[in-house]
Amino acid sequence: MLDLFTEQISSALCSSLSAMASCRNASSRGIANNDAGRQIGLVSTKLTRHSFRNLGVERKTPKSCSASRFPVTRRLIAIKAVSIIDAPVQSSSPLSNLEQELRDLKIVQAKLRAAKTERDKIEIINRQRRVTSFLERKEQLKDLFDFEKLGERQFYLLKCLVAIGQEHVLFIEQSWLDLKQGPENGGQVRSSSPLKNALYVLLSMIDNWEKTGNYAKNHMFLNLKTGENSVKTVHAKNKTWKEEISHALDGLLTTLEDVETFYDCIGGIVGYQAAVLELILASKKEWHSLSSQFHQEFSVSSSLNECYVPLGPDLSKNIEYAAQAAVWGIEGLPELGEVYPLGGSGDRLGLIDKETGHSLPVAMLPYCGRTLLEGLIRDLQAREFLYYKIYEKQHITPVAIMTSAAKDNHKHIMALCEKHEWFGRGRRSFQLFEQPLVPTVDADDGKWVKSEPFKLVLKPGGHGVIWKLASDKGIFNWFYSHGCKSATVRQISNPVAATDVTLLALAGIGLHNGKKLGFASCQRRVGATEGVNVLLERNTIAGCWEYGLTCIEYTEFDKLGIIDAPVSPGSVQAQYPANTNVLYVDLATVERIGSSKSEASLPGMILNLKKPIIYEDYLGVKHSIYAGRLECTMQNVADSLFTSFPNRCFSNVQENLDTFIVYNERRKVTSSAKKERKAKDKSLHQTPDGSFLDVMRNAYDLLVSCNIQMDKVEDNASYLNSGPPFLVFLHPALGPLWEVTRQKFHGGSIAKGSELQLEIAEFSWVDVQLDGSLIILAENIMGFKKALENEDPVLQYGQQCGKCRLQNVKISNKGVDWKSSENVYWQQKVHRLETVKIVLHGNAEFDACDVVLEGDHFFEVPDGHRLQITSGDSGLSSTMKPIIDEMSICGSWYWKYTLDNSHFNLEMVEL
Repeated sequence: MLDLFTEQISSALCSSLSAMASCRNASSRGIANNDAGRQIGLVSTKLTRHSFRNLGVERKTPKSCSASRFPVTRRLIAIKAVSIIDAPVQSSSPLSNLEQELRDLKIVQAKLRAAKTERDKIEIINRQRRVTSFLERKEQLKDLFDFEKLGERQFYLLKCLVAIGQEHVLFIEQSWLDLKQGPENGGQVRSSSPLKNALYVLLSMIDNWEKTGNYAKNHMFLNLKTGENSVKTVHAKNKTWKEEISHALDGLLTTLEDVETFYDCIGGIVGYQAAVLELILASKKEWHSLSSQFHQEFSVSSSLNECYVPLGPDLSKNIEYAAQAAVWGIEGLPELGEVYPLGGSGDRLGLIDKETGHSLPVAMLPYCGRTLLEGLIRDLQAREFLYYKIYEKQHITPVAIMTSAAKDNHKHIMALCEKHEWFGRGRRSFQLFEQPLVPTVDADDGKWVKSEPFKLVLKPGGHGVIWKLASDKGIFNWFYSHGCKSATVRQISNPVAATDVTLLALAGIGLHNGKKLGFASCQRRVGATEGVNVLLERNTIAGCWEYGLTCIEYTEFDKLGIIDAPVSPGSVQAQYPANTNVLYVDLATVERIGSSKSEASLPGMILNLKKPIIYEDYLGVKHSIYAGRLECTMQNVADSLFTSFPNRCFSNVQENLDTFIVYNERRKVTSSAKKERKAKDKSLHQTPDGSFLDVMRNAYDLLVSCNIQMDKVEDNASYLNSGPPFLVFLHPALGPLWEVTRQKFHGGSIAKGSELQLEIAEFSWVDVQLDGSLIILAENIMGFKKALENEDPVLQYGQQCGKCRLQNVKISNKGVDWKSSENVYWQQKVHRLETVKIVLHGNAEFDACDVVLEGDHFFEVPDGHRLQITSGDSGLSSTMKPIIDEMSICGSWYWKYTLDNSHFNLEMVEL
């Protein structure tokens, strides 16, 4: 009841202020019309608006095409600006406010993009109606804004804001300054309670009614429509308010500069708002009354399109090809970089820092014993370790991470990397670049949402900005300086993308065949809320035929006429495969697109109006409204990579394309942890629990193939009722290819309810029977960290590793307390009753042969020593011996890796 009363009081307050001041606060209107609540794809991208020549399509001379049709499922899609062009043009119909606004902005946008100098842009903006009115009131507003201190660029940004109809952002409420100034200056104390804040402001209103009889006149600081400014009458002797305004204005100008600079390729602030309105109009289907010229802009380049199921190798079935592709990938590792788009806000996870109460970004999610970012780095280091074991060469892959300011994302990522000393990779192997936050817009009318005067509600602009941002920040040149030609891209919320051959084969195929973009894909269920990969065929107005692989978001299906149908009657598998955002990219190609200064550098623009955003205003009151921001999708950079043919191709077309796709089992490609599972939720889709279960299923598949007996992971319902049948956490450096891992495990069993945790790479398991808990922790998993002068320590692969061998060992203990209410399996947080725990410091070794370990045991082996456990007359016999100096690097034994054609062979070498 208290929250409801608080909301009612706050709503009444906001409404009263709005009415009395005759100004509109876009952020206080509550939930917008549900009709606007859906995700819209910008018509000028993907399939509909421009021909690919307008999007910087790379055309290449193809081979001749065969005459027989290739056997793929297809769906005819008549893309004529969706339903827009089919609607009759009614130029005599009156334009809606949004349509008129968009038409005006399009004109200004075109002029700004054609302007040659900054002075030309200023003159264009100065001639706009709203700006003219603003400048006429400049003298009246000088007590609020110190225009003399504003630079020409800053003043231009403010005028752009006014020109696009967002002057409400500059409206100032008395209550805001009351809370900002504090009681010593006649203001109010900001309370932690929104209800108290609301009551303070109401009391202030009542008090001023009694004193002046005219609250609106004395407390409306600024109304751009009338120019009324009565601030002098309220705070004539107090200059604190002006400092508060100046400080808040600086923050707004920073945001405007970011938008103007980053979106320069579409006209800056004006172009951003034009794109937003275009999408909102598409959602409202209000295109029928646009002018005939506007229709012609869409129809000139429209064409007939068909979508096909893309063909590609299935790594789960073509085992020999998968092995060969993985070898290509490991051979090409020195030419590969790694890209992580980590800028998303991850609102659906609801991740909170328990110590501070502040929201945390997705990368900080504690998953399987470590943050998601640490998991990605471990996967990468496992591939580098494999490269070292084969070629005996040290290689550190450069990693570019796109962050953002959302939830202090950038600060958290930087702090995590510093805490772990840059993961033994050195600071120079990382480049962090921060994506700009962009304004959220109301789903109803496109007004920018603000939480207080001058302060906008901001969100990241989607991972598709990564190509332009990387170009702007010099990331491509940095990659080139490290010898990289290509890169693999994976999202932070997908912890399984590097399972077995998936990532190495994707990169290997791309490198070996000189491709420019590749997708790792898998099966998709009908109705799943995820996009699809398609082979798109289009017949252009010029008469050419263009082909390419691309992605279509699930929210675009209806608009593009795509039916989410099963592959066969009665099947739950969809006909089109899932888009997973696991990518291979040729760096020079995506740099060319990202630096193109055209719309192509912002691929796949969408406006997600499907879900409400929640924000807190300056009174501490939380609001929930339907709103979105302009987002881009990184995978749709493929839209600029279509290949043009003089004639229609009927088969083998994909062999001649610059884009490609590979398939694998779904849980080896994608299983995301991107939303929180509520206590009563039955669905595990896209939750950490669901992703964790797929990790367990992968572990089962791997170990069973090593002739280890264990219970199968049942369906999700069983997990919800009784938890997982086992806990198995294997360090990726045990492989990372399963072909390698299988040679380290042979026979034995893992009983139901057991736990196996292996933080080690140099390991051998032969006929081990586990009934309980076994934890092995090596300090030097893949090598040791070597301190360099004035630099961070760097991991030296393959040297002084911890080692463990278990042969014919039986382990029996009480293990995990499965009844504990404190267990969080996907975080690797469990209460144990008993366990066998082995800790190896430095290059320590542990050997156990023909023994039974019952109950609780803890073995700790110091650096430079070897502990051997055998059976004795009275039980266990243990022998601790130092490792001789001659063996300090390689130890008393090691795994020797060799490459035989397309297969990896391991041999245990004993010294």
